[in-house]
This record gives sequence, structure tokens and C-alpha cells, in this order.
Amino acid sequence: MLRTRSIPLGLVFLTWAFWCIPAPAAVEPPWLEIHSSHFTVITDAGDKKGREVALRFEQMRAVFATLLTKDRLNKPVPLTILALKNDESYYKVAPLRHIQGQAPGQPISVQPIDVPGFFLPGEDQDFIVLNLFEEESWRAIARDFAHMLLNYNYPPAQGWFDEGLAEYFSSIRVDNKQVEIGGDPELRPSGTKDVLADQRETNPSKALTDLLGSQVWISLPDLFTMKHDASTHDQDSHHTLYLAESWIVMHYLLHEKKLPETGAYFGLVLNQHVPVEDAIQQAYGMSSAKLEQAVKDYFHSQMPLLTALDTARQKNSDPAHPVGTANPDQAYHFPAPVGPDDSAITTKPLPEADARALYAEVEIRIPERRETGLKELQALATTPTAADIKSDARATRAAKKPDDDNQLPSNSVGNALAHRVLAWDHIAHGEFDAAIPELADAAALNQRDMWLRYYVSVLKYRTAQAKHADIQGLPNMMLDLKAVLDWYPELADAYDLLALARNEGGSTPAAMQAERAAMTLSPRDEHYVYHLAQIYIASKKWDAAGALLERLKASANPEVATLARDRLDQMGTERKYGIVGAAPTQSKLAPQKSPFDVLEEDAAQRAAAERTPQAGGASGGAGDKRRPKFLRGRLVDVDCSKAPAAILTVAAGGSELKLRAADYKSLLLIGADDFSCEWHDRQVTVNFKPGGVTDGDLVSLEVR
Repeated sequence: MLRTRSIPLGLVFLTWAFWCIPAPAAVEPPWLEIHSSHFTVITDAGDKKGREVALRFEQMRAVFATLLTKDRLNKPVPLTILALKNDESYYKVAPLRHIQGQAPGQPISVQPIDVPGFFLPGEDQDFIVLNLFEEESWRAIARDFAHMLLNYNYPPAQGWFDEGLAEYFSSIRVDNKQVEIGGDPELRPSGTKDVLADQRETNPSKALTDLLGSQVWISLPDLFTMKHDASTHDQDSHHTLYLAESWIVMHYLLHEKKLPETGAYFGLVLNQHVPVEDAIQQAYGMSSAKLEQAVKDYFHSQMPLLTALDTARQKNSDPAHPVGTANPDQAYHFPAPVGPDDSAITTKPLPEADARALYAEVEIRIPERRETGLKELQALATTPTAADIKSDARATRAAKKPDDDNQLPSNSVGNALAHRVLAWDHIAHGEFDAAIPELADAAALNQRDMWLRYYVSVLKYRTAQAKHADIQGLPNMMLDLKAVLDWYPELADAYDLLALARNEGGSTPAAMQAERAAMTLSPRDEHYVYHLAQIYIASKKWDAAGALLERLKASANPEVATLARDRLDQMGTERKYGIVGAAPTQSKLAPQKSPFDVLEEDAAQRAAAERTPQAGGASGGAGDKRRPKFLRGRLVDVDCSKAPAAILTVAAGGSELKLRAADYKSLLLIGADDFSCEWHDRQVTVNFKPGGVTDGDLVSLEVR
């Protein structure tokens, strides 16, 4: 007889409990850098949400290309999407808005914007910032996204076209399977939060269909010639009606596939200066009155479909399933052009310090956030990292082995990205001398960063412009720009700078080629047109230059219009007396040191200086080639035990520096008459020559 062995109940419970304990999940890095075919997403919201953001932007881009019937779209300025996981981090970086008090005499309050996303354009690169705590936050920037793509991919047009297409596109809703577009962008499902709510609480926008159905329309010729300022969006009924009519006109043109005729119309009006009425007749084959009636008839015929679309959306307001449930055969629904399996998306961890530097970079581009961002960047740029400590150790070993050149040690410390961002900030504000040491530090920390070669080229050009002098180091600048274009082939500004360098060097045919490439990538940038006119003048193509400058005289950009008028006046004298177009002197093309070459040589010299003891002692003498560094911090204490030498301990960015003054009696002081060995806990500014990572020789001291 088989005997069964009883198992204690407690053991059964413990065994069950053991197997039910979930396995520890893999710890995801706090910050991720996600790349899709056309976008870079930096996020702290995890891999899943980051990939969703990249996919949604790929889908929006593909839909926009379909609307413009283009096989490819240009992206002449790099775009980075910063996708933040919560309200706190988003609203600390979001722009502020000023709200007038409701009651008489009530002060204006300042609050962050109340939409979960914003677009931040820049001269060097663009940013989009999203709050992923809100569902579909990417829709908040759909309108700005459309304007961005229009600027880069469609020739100059009239305001109604840009605004109408942006309004049309801003109604987009997309999931992994379907796209919905074409509904009234001002209508929202009841019971759901409006992520595109009007920021102006005192005068909320009305549904565009309501406006078109209840007001007398603006005549089509008036609509087409009206100068529209986007900053007045939704501020009064006239401009709201302008947007409503622009939206339905674009609705009609897209539905009826009349974009080719519209392109012909703009060619007649903007290039040939044909009157609007005649241009409409020639381009569309009908009078403006008949075209206006056709648009009105289209609007009334579409009302049932628009109503059905909005009703379907009302019934299906689940944010997890944003696309409506109306008949998928309708014109406003079609399969998503890009699905989760159609776009190659890669993910890699992003170092915390780089993420902080990027966040601060966004801050300094928003005026009211600038001070906070600069403080963070300064801290990141002056705080030694783990890599700096290792580099200091290598420097010590290299000093013992002078012939070991495998690793050149560097006195540069901190985060390379922070140095690069500070360099660009200096360039953008015309602080060219201050930009050079930041570029030097960034190059020493990351020689492979191609942004540095681009920034150095911009620095050369802007320095020459400010000094009314020739560009220095033309051959090296051209080499740098070619390397930049190998890295980012669509960077229009790099082509423009290359054209200017070639023109100054005397190679006008190559300059024209590069400038036309810039204009192709960014067809609405009138500065590129102006630069092409300058190249024409240099090659004595007077008529071609005159035609471009005459067109630019009427520019809506006051700066461009003034430049064009002044250049036309100068060109008359130059053409008459022939003072332009002479062969360039050889000195312009003679090998010169570019700022980037100087930075590289300086890094090598500093490395050699560290390996060879200075003749002047620890503090250095006439042969000391170390570049002084600038730092704000707190003076912790002063050690004068080896007078007249003094050791100052300065705290900054969470670390401490030991700075030596060989003779404190002869030290350059600012803010104090005499040096005191009793100083402590004082705010100071120091200039010093670095020794290792945490020490150096004091040059000057400002006591505050």
C-alpha cells in the first residue's frame, strides 16, 4: 500500500509566495535618446512613450507630404523633441504668458502657457517640447509643425495659404492604424480636455463652421491680398473669419486637387506681379466671383460630413483611441501612412549631465527662463566629471612619461555639451571673444562634435561682419563646412556660409552652386536670396543681381528690405565705375589659422605644458601657455601658513578648487584694497590657470 506524505501547509504557502514574487524589472535609464528616420526624441518618460512620440511625428510628416503631393520633405534645420514625463519638469521650462486681470485695476499675472507643447525655433536648430503627462500632447504643436514644414518645403506664398493649410492640418488625429483630418479644428469633443485650447481666456475662439455659416464672407480678392499677422490669431472676429475662410478655401483646393493651379497663381502674383483678379482667372480658369461661389457651394455640401465627423468624435472621446468611428471610406479617414512596424526606431541611454545641458539649452532660448538656464550650464561646465578625474590621472602619468602621446591630457573640465551650448549663446549675442574659450573646452572634451565646426564657421563669418573685415581662415572654413555637410547634408545655413566663403575667395561659380542649394533647402529664407545677389554682383551679373534686389525691396522683413535698397544704391556706382569683380588677391586664399585650428593647437600646447615643468615654477611665468579660466563661487577659507603664498579654497557647482597665489601681496584684487588671510564664506569671482582637475594658480580675485 502506497503511503502519501503530507506537506505542511505553511511550506505550501511559502512556496506559493516565493513563486508569486515578481522578478525585478530591468531598471530603465532615466533619460533616453530615441532616433527615428527623421526625428530625435530626448525623453525621461521611458522607451514606450518615447517611441510613440517619434512615431506620431513620422506619421504627421508623412501626412503633410501627402497634402503637398511631395515625395520627400526638406529639414534644413535640425529638430530635437524634448518629451517630458510630468507637469513639474514641463512647466519649469515652458514660456510664460501675461494675463490681464479681469477686474479694473487688477494687475497682470504671469503664468506658464496652458497647452502641453510648444515649438521653439532657432537660427541653428529647432526644438519641440512636450508634456507627456497629457494625452496626445503632440497635437498641441500641429499648427506650428505645419508652418515649419511649409517654410522649408513651399515657395513664398500669401498669408491665406499658409494659415489655411496650418488650420487644416491642426485638426489631425492619428493612431497606429488610421488618420483623421479635415474636421473643424476649433471643435472639441464634450467631456474631454482640449489640448489645443485658446490661450486667451477673455475671448475664446469660435467654431470655424459656425463663423462661416453666420457671417458675411470676406471677398476672395480681399482675402487673397490681406496682410495677416499671426500674432493677432483669434483676437477679434475679423481675423477669426480670416482664418475660417482661409481654412475652407484650402479645404476646397486640397479636396479638388487644385494645388498645381495654386502654384501657378502664386507665380503670376508674386513673381510676375499680375493683379489678383487676372491671376485667379489665368490660374483657375474662372473669375474670383465664380471661385468664391465654388468654395461656398463646397462648404455647404460638406456640412453634413463635417457634422457627422464631429458627432462621431463626440461619441468616441476616449483619448486612448483618438480617431473617430465615422465611415472609414469618407475623405477625412485613411490608413496611417506609417505604422509601428514601418519606421526604424532606435534607443540608447543619454547621460544625465547631457540631458540637463539640453534642458538648460531650451531654457536659455526662452527670455524669461534664460537666467536659470545659464546658471545650470555654468555649473555643468565647471564641475569636474568622472571622465575629468580619469583625464587628470592620465595627465599625471603623462608627466612621468613625456614621450607618451597616445592620450593628450587636457585642463578642460565639465560637460562638453554645456560648453558647446554656452559657446553658441555667446555667438548668438555677439560675444565673440567669450565664445572662443568655450569652444576650446568643448573641443578638448569632444573633438568629434561636428556642431563645433559649424559654430566656428558661424563665428568667423559674424566676426568678419561685425568688424567689416575679410573672413579669416577661408580654406579651413570651407573644409569645416564640407565636413559639416557630410554629417548633416540638409543644413541650409552651412551651404549659405560655404557660398559666402567661396565668393570671398573668388570662386563665384562654386559660390552660386552652394547658395542655390541653400535656397532649395529653405526657399523662403530671403537672406539666402540677398547673398545670391551679392554673388551675382561679384561676378558682374548686374541684371540678375538687380532683379533679385528689386524683389527684396518689397520684402515684409524690414531688415532685408533695407539691405536690398542700400545694395541697389551701391550697385549703381559699382557698375558705373567697375570697382567690383576684380580678381581676388592670393592673400585671401593663403593658408591661415582658423579658430578651430587655434583651438586644436591650444589643446596640444596645454597638454605639452602639463608634461613639461614650467620654468617659472608652479604659478607659471612668461612661458606659461595655459589659458586662464573664469569661475564664480564661494570662498571657503584662505590658508596663509606658507606666506607670502596663499591657498584659497573655492567652492562651485558641488566641488572645491584649491587655488594658489604665489604672493598674495601682489595679487590683482577687485572689490578690496588689501588681501586678507581671514576671508571666508565670501562670494568671489576668480581667474586662474588650471593645474589638475581640482587645483590651479590664481591670476586675479574679485571679492563681492
